[in-house]
Amino acid sequence: MMLIADIAKQASVSPSTVSRAINQPDIVAPESLARIRAVMKKHDYTPAPLNRRRGPKTKKPTTLRLGVWFVGAKAGNPSLNWFQERIADMQERNPRNHVDLHMLFSNSPRELPRALTTEKLDGIIIQGMEPAPEVLAKLKHLPTVWFMTRRSEEFPGDYVEPNNEENGRIAADYLAKQGHKTVAVLTADPSYSANVRRVNAFVKRAEELGLKAHSILGKEDPSVSYLEIDPLNSETEQLVRRLNQQSPRPSGLYIPVDHFAGAFFRTLRNAGLQHRKDFEVVLGNFNPLIYNNLEHHPATIDVNLSTLIHKVIDHLVWRVENPDSTGRIGVSVSPTLRPPLD
Repeated sequence: MMLIADIAKQASVSPSTVSRAINQPDIVAPESLARIRAVMKKHDYTPAPLNRRRGPKTKKPTTLRLGVWFVGAKAGNPSLNWFQERIADMQERNPRNHVDLHMLFSNSPRELPRALTTEKLDGIIIQGMEPAPEVLAKLKHLPTVWFMTRRSEEFPGDYVEPNNEENGRIAADYLAKQGHKTVAVLTADPSYSANVRRVNAFVKRAEELGLKAHSILGKEDPSVSYLEIDPLNSETEQLVRRLNQQSPRPSGLYIPVDHFAGAFFRTLRNAGLQHRKDFEVVLGNFNPLIYNNLEHHPATIDVNLSTLIHKVIDHLVWRVENPDSTGRIGVSVSPTLRPPLD
């Protein structure tokens, strides 16, 4: 008689995956499920009757109603379209979670979206500015997971975020490998916590590599949500002016976030600086809508948004199903370097 271990070996999966394929096929990856069933069919394997099986049994999936709350962003903000579409696409391609996602918005961290009080949600994904303490207190009965970089280390709940320190180190390594001896990190919104971590990691790594590193930062404004940032031309002009004042002028440039990259490149061009000849840029984000509209396509550091979305949904589902588990859990996703396209 064929054993589960034999099926697992021939299907190149673990025995526990074979067990799930028999008892809970809806949670097994389609490719693995197909291989397992092919092996079972080949050997005419029939599972034991349900009442004689060990392990968990198939249950009708329960749909969880989860909210994705953009704190400090207006509904219909076009800059978030790509983000919302990515979440919707991920959910559509990954229905095994049985999740119904609802997009929620509030103009400020002290404002609670009406849907959180009128609709019965099982959990919330929070992104943007950190909700005020009195607002979080009203949500303590709901499982919550912070998505993307936390605004502060004091956020009390679980979180899923990109590895910002690794982002900065990758940028420094790339520019050093390209032969740049003097480098700079430039950003218009230095108080955003992701930028703080990326800037510090970049400068530290650049100095470890023997490079001369400059930090050229705009004005800090912690009250502004980075979800709504739209830098003025005067801000990018000031950054480029300060870049030109350095001696020697840095040739390797790191832009930790990409929302002002288009304006920055235009300002560099207007100042008479040419891509490749006078500077080389590596971007700390890869947003296709921004990237494809740039006048040239530099190296980028992809934070792997699809993986982050998958992780945050999976983790919130786990937190909803395990409400008594104690301890704050943090998940960090490593970025990936994308080479330049021109």
